[in-house]
Amino acid sequence: MFNGFISAVEKVNDAVNGIVWGWPVIILILGTGILLTVRTKFLQITHFKESLNTTIIPTLKSLGKKKEQDTRAKSVSQFEAFSTAISGTVGTGNIIGVVSAILTGGPGAIFWMWVSAFFGMVTNYSENVLGLYFRKKDKEGNLSGGAFYYIAYGMKQKWLGYIAAAFCMLAAVGMSGVQTNKISGTLAEAYSRAVSGGNTGIVKLIVGIIVAVVTAVVIIGGIKRIGKVASMLVPFMSLLFIIMSLIAICIHFKKIPGAFGLVFSKAFSFNAVGGGILGYGFSQVIRKGMARGVFSNEAGLGSSVIAHSASETREPVKQGLWGVFEVFFDTFIICTLTAVMFLTSFDLNTLSSEMEDSVMSMTMFSNTFGSFGTAVFSIILPLFAFTTVIAWSYYGEKAVEFCFGRLKPESRKKVVVGFKVIYVALIAVSSLIKSDLIWAIDDTFNGLMALPNLICLIALSGLVVKITANYFDRKKGKEVEPMLSAYPEINDEFKEDILTQNEEMK
Repeated sequence: MFNGFISAVEKVNDAVNGIVWGWPVIILILGTGILLTVRTKFLQITHFKESLNTTIIPTLKSLGKKKEQDTRAKSVSQFEAFSTAISGTVGTGNIIGVVSAILTGGPGAIFWMWVSAFFGMVTNYSENVLGLYFRKKDKEGNLSGGAFYYIAYGMKQKWLGYIAAAFCMLAAVGMSGVQTNKISGTLAEAYSRAVSGGNTGIVKLIVGIIVAVVTAVVIIGGIKRIGKVASMLVPFMSLLFIIMSLIAICIHFKKIPGAFGLVFSKAFSFNAVGGGILGYGFSQVIRKGMARGVFSNEAGLGSSVIAHSASETREPVKQGLWGVFEVFFDTFIICTLTAVMFLTSFDLNTLSSEMEDSVMSMTMFSNTFGSFGTAVFSIILPLFAFTTVIAWSYYGEKAVEFCFGRLKPESRKKVVVGFKVIYVALIAVSSLIKSDLIWAIDDTFNGLMALPNLICLIALSGLVVKITANYFDRKKGKEVEPMLSAYPEINDEFKEDILTQNEEMK
């Protein structure tokens, strides 16, 4: 009976996925990024240096220095907001997702992942700008925002905002399912290699339960605890992966030119890779690259903006610049390192799209580093996946709060707790679902979540340009009224906050 249910789910999902990730949506994703890039005068290039100088560089310089906590609102620091957002984006998609894209779409899929990321840098920037501009503050001082907020209050289409929030809840469950599935699959594979003939099914279930319990402990503390956990884990796991992948690439440095050659030569090919990988044709190469690109960096989903909206910063553009760096780091650094490491580690003619992506990802490490590589991979991937699980729990929670915002606070809290219970329970269940099915389901949920967000980004692209121009005009010394919030009372409050901060700095 269970197998019959799973089979029915596969058929329905395949039909919906074919529509959601068809050419119209692919064109919409690229078109939105291109439109925003042109309207902001290629901001990801012209202001990339400023993005670094106002985000990651000062943050790195301030590490270890004691900073006074902002008490004016129940917010988190810019870096904690970024860490939560990047933990939601840097997950299994950066390793296993890239491997999956190559196996099923060929090396050319990486090119389209880069294309989506280049324009996605401005898409993510625009999401953050709008998210902070239309975010709201409740009576307790909590700041909340997201795609559903600027759809409802910016585009003034509340019904579409509710749909976007509902899709966000589904995507949250799907995303956590993928991450847990890959954690359990990876550790089960490591167990089977260490203990021949071991019961991997039991291992997967135990791992799923452990992940569920630890997730429950973290998400009880809300965005502040999530932000603190993410800000500790993200730098460590990212640095560990970068070091290991660079070592592996250097060991196979002679194959680097060939790897990049395959990426570019197969990007416009009607076959994936020779006779080894099962080629799906040109459209599949683009679809896999775009789908995995969006899965990885989330530009266009309207998800990471939920975390950014909780930032203490009063300037939408400042947090928007974090979004530029976020996509750059996620795709052009982490995903590219994975792709080059994979393409230089294997003879592609021996590969097949039928191969298990998580197994091949582990083999990529073990081929170069032996049992040490297996051990390191068994640490890196669970950390990548776990931080994504806790970040998406917050996204789903905020979507629930938005949908049930008219309820009394006590009733709304009960609904949120109910969502968290379901979220945690499904984490354990997802550890036993087939890998390819869990990927396909979440691809569908991601596509559905992206649709209303992309439509709104196009509709409000002019506002993004105005807010951006307003910020840079003020930086040049022009006397213009700051555009900090869509709501006059919050805009006035934030203006006072900025004036106070400027006075304290003198």
